[in-house]
Amino acid sequence: MGHAGTLDPFASGLLVVLIGRATRLSQYLVGLRKSYTGRIRLGVETETDDLTGAETGTSEAWREIETDAIEQSMALLTGRIVQHPPVYSAKKSEGERAYRLARRGEAVALDATEVDVEAFTLVSREGSAIDFQAEVGSGTYIRALARDLGAALGCGAHLEELRRTAVGHFRVEDAVGPDALGAHESPIHPAVDAVRHLPVHDLATDECDAVRHGRPISAPRWDENPVALVFEGQLIAIAERQGDVLKPRVVLVDG
Repeated sequence: MGHAGTLDPFASGLLVVLIGRATRLSQYLVGLRKSYTGRIRLGVETETDDLTGAETGTSEAWREIETDAIEQSMALLTGRIVQHPPVYSAKKSEGERAYRLARRGEAVALDATEVDVEAFTLVSREGSAIDFQAEVGSGTYIRALARDLGAALGCGAHLEELRRTAVGHFRVEDAVGPDALGAHESPIHPAVDAVRHLPVHDLATDECDAVRHGRPISAPRWDENPVALVFEGQLIAIAERQGDVLKPRVVLVDG
């Protein structure tokens, strides 16, 4: 078993889990857009940028901040932005996970990266509590958005609650808990559902036989990469175009 994107320990929501040979598909899922709901607490900074870390600063300046100013600052944190990953993160610094260095009290310097924030919007506000929705690309830290919002407002902030509501076309309302795996009707989706975001080539019988043995097939019309190769509704392989052929890269069915 494997997964297509971790959740922070305090967070809830959707985790896409891959089973058996479908674990080979993880490379095609990790870049999918993710959607979240959550709560940001203004006026309190923490060492982890979320509620699990020790407080590093407090401010009452949030009391003077109008809701319009919050919305404007959130808007400035959307689009293609530069983001510094949290010090307590799985990013590597000099070959070691940053959070391990931070826990030992060592200085951590992580390079800023460009990330995509499609939406970062205010849902409601009650005092220092900001409820929000966000849609982000791969590699975006919601904790960092909370931290940067607090910095932009001049009062500091941290992420207090987080729930992942979607990964690509998967939605949390369609998810099940681990206990459901023992149910009479299996909730496990077929592998083809995991790659619905990819272009599909429906295989003829002779093409299917070739692909099952890892052989390329003719495909002069394909310009997109990668391509899901499907036979009678079953995902056979993921292929990439090379010249005028589609070459299987990940084969899920025995030859």
